[in-house]
Amino acid sequence: MEGESVIKLPATATERGPAKRRRAPPPKIDPKQEDVKRQKHAKTLAVLGEKDSSVKLLEELVFGAEEELLGRLVEDEGEQGVTLLDDDNDESSEEEVENEARLQLPTARKAAWVDEDDEMEEEVDMTHRFRRDLAKGVAESTMSKQKLQQRMKEQFQKSMGGTPSWAETKVKKKSKKRAEDDDDDEEEEEDDDLLRKTGNFVASSDSLPSGILRMKKCLHANSARPSDDRLTTVQFHPSAQVVMTAGLDQSISLFQVDGKTNPKIQSIHLERFPIHKAQFSTDGEKVVATSLKNKMFYLYDMMEGRVVPVHTVRGLKEARVKEFSVSPEGDALLLTGTSGYLHVLTLKTKEVVRSMKINGNISGVAFSHDGSKVFTNSEEGEVYVWDMRSSRCVNRFTDEGCVKGTSIAASANGQYLACGSQSGVVNVYSQEACLNSTNPRPLKAVMNLLTSATSLAFNPTSEILAVASRADDEAARLVHLPSLTVFSNFPVSKRKIVHRASCLAFSPHSGFFSLANNKGHAPLFRLLHYKDF
Repeated sequence: MEGESVIKLPATATERGPAKRRRAPPPKIDPKQEDVKRQKHAKTLAVLGEKDSSVKLLEELVFGAEEELLGRLVEDEGEQGVTLLDDDNDESSEEEVENEARLQLPTARKAAWVDEDDEMEEEVDMTHRFRRDLAKGVAESTMSKQKLQQRMKEQFQKSMGGTPSWAETKVKKKSKKRAEDDDDDEEEEEDDDLLRKTGNFVASSDSLPSGILRMKKCLHANSARPSDDRLTTVQFHPSAQVVMTAGLDQSISLFQVDGKTNPKIQSIHLERFPIHKAQFSTDGEKVVATSLKNKMFYLYDMMEGRVVPVHTVRGLKEARVKEFSVSPEGDALLLTGTSGYLHVLTLKTKEVVRSMKINGNISGVAFSHDGSKVFTNSEEGEVYVWDMRSSRCVNRFTDEGCVKGTSIAASANGQYLACGSQSGVVNVYSQEACLNSTNPRPLKAVMNLLTSATSLAFNPTSEILAVASRADDEAARLVHLPSLTVFSNFPVSKRKIVHRASCLAFSPHSGFFSLANNKGHAPLFRLLHYKDF
């Protein structure tokens, strides 16, 4: 149509709306007026075009084109994801490096001051009694100061159970605390598993290390009923998880061993009968008890709950029955008489079937592991070996360096024989040498006691020898038999707990160790190396 032109304009910011509608044809107008309107319209369009271009430019600067904006958003999102991953990797790698740096051992610090005399190689005499235990062999008779210092540091750390807490870094303390929490859980499970086992079984064990004996102090074995007088006996039941105590208070008590409360099972009182010694029978069904000045003795039948006094023994011509030993077969008692006599009494008929005699007085008796031999120590320092079947003396030798014998004990594996003397020296022999030689040499002379060695006991695995003296407080030691050295951490306590020990005992599988002292208590220790009761 004349005078009408179609101009396509770009969409402006003011023209937003729905799709274009078809317009009705405009009415006829005057050409001059139309020309004037067209000129005004052109001016208006020019102004709008300028504004539209500026607005569009602003939109592009701020948002960009729609497609470009979407593309940029996608790219930015991808780049941001990669950047975040990279940052995480960088942070994790930095943390790992930092943790590794923390866990690394601190570098040795330079000394603030160095003494020239310290650098001089000076030899120290290791045969001195204060340094004798630090030497690992006879060859180390001398040692340099630096090596001695390092040896003392290692021994201190062993006795402390590792590096002291004040010498550890913060990172080590945290890691050690986490490890201790895990170990505590494992130990609780092991203790629970141990206390559930009461049968007669054999458990394998790794070799016992020397130097430091891992042990834990438990509640006294007789804490549920302490004795009013001196305890003379402590012994573990051969098969049940039970311990027996007896003493001068005229009572025998049985306790269940759990290491925590040790509840009392039963207690019997023997009127006017201060107990000198009590011992389980081999099958664990009876208890034999003797007194100080009585010829009679008691048999306590635990299965029937009967206490049977034995007033007279046929064939026994002794004024009193005090010391005795139960044979490994369990059918006889070996009574120690006066003037060097030994009497074999059968439990079935309660009569003496034969007797043996040594020169002098008897100070100690010990059966061999199979019961076929009996070792007798005399006060004169001589040891007699008897054959139980023939009642003949098959060997005799003098305990080396002994003036007066006081005690004797034989190991359960038939390997060792220990003889105690009044001077406190305990000689450890080979049983084979004692059976075959008239002059055996001791494997080791234990000289850690300063008073008479009155009590000796081997543990069931024959790895530990316990020695004690009732003449002095804390006079007890534990000997590591494979190395023939004394454990350095027993007894170690802030206050006295052993006191004057008159009896020593190990549980059937060495899980526990106890003593009977003059205070009426039986201190109980858990030997952590052994897993079974």
